[in-house]
Amino acid sequence: MAISSRFLAPCSVLMATLMLLIVQAQSITRHYDFNVQMANVTRLCASKSVVTVNGEYPGPTLVAREGDRVLVRVTNRVAHNMTLHWHGIRQLRSGWADGPAYVTQCPIQTGQSYVYNFTVAGQRGTLWWHAHISWLRATVYGAIVILPKLGVPYPFVAPHKEVPLLFGEWWRADTEAVVSQALRTGGAPNISDAFTINGLPGPLYNCSAKDTFKLKVKPGKTYMLRLINAALNDELFFSVANHTLTIVEVDAVYVKPFTVKTLIISPGQTTNVLLTAKPFYPKANFYMSAAPYSVIRPGTFDSTTVAGILEYHNPRSASESSFDKDLPLFRPTLPRFNDTGLVTNFTSKLRSLATPQYPAAVPQSVDKRFFFTVGLGTRPCPVNATCQGPTNTTQFAAAINNISLVLPSTALLQSHFTGVSRGVYGSNFPTTPLSQFNYTGVSPNNTNVATGTKLLVLPFNTTVELVMQDTSILGIESHPLHLHGFNFFVVGQGFGNYDPVNDPTRFNLVDPVERNTVGVPAGGWVAIRFLADNPGVWFMHCHLEVHTTWGLRMAWLVQDGSLPNQKLLPPPSDLPKC
Repeated sequence: MAISSRFLAPCSVLMATLMLLIVQAQSITRHYDFNVQMANVTRLCASKSVVTVNGEYPGPTLVAREGDRVLVRVTNRVAHNMTLHWHGIRQLRSGWADGPAYVTQCPIQTGQSYVYNFTVAGQRGTLWWHAHISWLRATVYGAIVILPKLGVPYPFVAPHKEVPLLFGEWWRADTEAVVSQALRTGGAPNISDAFTINGLPGPLYNCSAKDTFKLKVKPGKTYMLRLINAALNDELFFSVANHTLTIVEVDAVYVKPFTVKTLIISPGQTTNVLLTAKPFYPKANFYMSAAPYSVIRPGTFDSTTVAGILEYHNPRSASESSFDKDLPLFRPTLPRFNDTGLVTNFTSKLRSLATPQYPAAVPQSVDKRFFFTVGLGTRPCPVNATCQGPTNTTQFAAAINNISLVLPSTALLQSHFTGVSRGVYGSNFPTTPLSQFNYTGVSPNNTNVATGTKLLVLPFNTTVELVMQDTSILGIESHPLHLHGFNFFVVGQGFGNYDPVNDPTRFNLVDPVERNTVGVPAGGWVAIRFLADNPGVWFMHCHLEVHTTWGLRMAWLVQDGSLPNQKLLPPPSDLPKC
């Protein structure tokens, strides 16, 4: 049957309009108001006033869709200076919204506001946001959920429900007093009193059974847990009793799925896992437990275990909310605290999807190679003072290539943009260690680190290969290194000293995992590659807050490219002033 052409034009217009509406719906601007304010929180039978966003602990979840523009107005109503970091967001040309204090911005002072303005470009999955000044992220943090574009499915079975699980640390004391005392004495800071899941310590701590996170599931259904390690100073093992976890994403990048009983997640990292409930009502409850991984010796760490409870909906019960405490409660068997073998086995299984839809754009050639040592060290005590560091004449420090970064009193990014770097920073960060030694062998006699404010300059679109080597100075330790402004590919890792001749022959340049935070193995090394396609000043630091405080941090300066879309945008008019 012929269709009259007079009907086609209106239909075409209608279809075009619908398509335009769909495209517009896929990319919208989302507005959030974050009020930084004090709130009283009771944990472990004691109350204290803590810094929060909107009075919530943990803070609100920020939800966006790939391609969305996000505007977050942050108003500081507390006595502390404040900045927020959108951990893992690429911030393409929008470094002013990245957040680390004195790197990309001056802090938001009391009574002031600042609008973080960024676009979620080419990313989907779980990230998170947190305070990025001093130790305020102990209570100032929350999840970022980035949904795929409309109509784009997950590359795995669609879950029945998605649940963020944020691991945190809780101190009875004021964490600002904890870090202040450590800096004053030169010693290690006091360890936390508990770990938390979504802000709750759970039944394994005194006086905390009522403060337990519970997840209720239906038999046979699949749930996606969006795991975030927001702890300040601890890598964590995680396991659910009598259940397996299928890893499908890390740091907002899909991976080839694999199934484990226990996973490792470092501070700063995110991991999405699928948990499929048992096909029948099991007449039991199950602990979801997390406990620390640590190899530091000598040294102390919070060795406690946090637990939430996985419970099943009873088809014979009319109440959805009732919890049957009389059912058997199963606990998972967590690894020993120093089980490096499990950590290595887990991380070695992580592989990018490397499909046409989700390719692994690994740089196959390298423009610049760098070798960084990362680890602890010492600084001399102030004159006529006694310290509580490794000796009573030294204080703890940490460094990259023996440079312990001193943050300036103004923002590095603004100094770069205005061309006024004299007296603020130098451009001579060492590309290799200033002195070579047996990095994982006997520690050198002189453990003192140098201090300074030095950046490493990269021309736009430089392909970079960076090897980060742990050292045995004051003991080997795993260091989760986070790079702002970029994702990178983890092309290789190993133990002992990096061998520049033989180790590269084993690099994975086909489907290495892509992420923004990677653990440098204790007594080992990790090699990453990335494309420096984002102009600005980008912080890189250990995500163990104690190590960042001691100076295990540096910054890259990526120069503008020649094209207009390769240049850092000008600063916003409300950028805070120092």
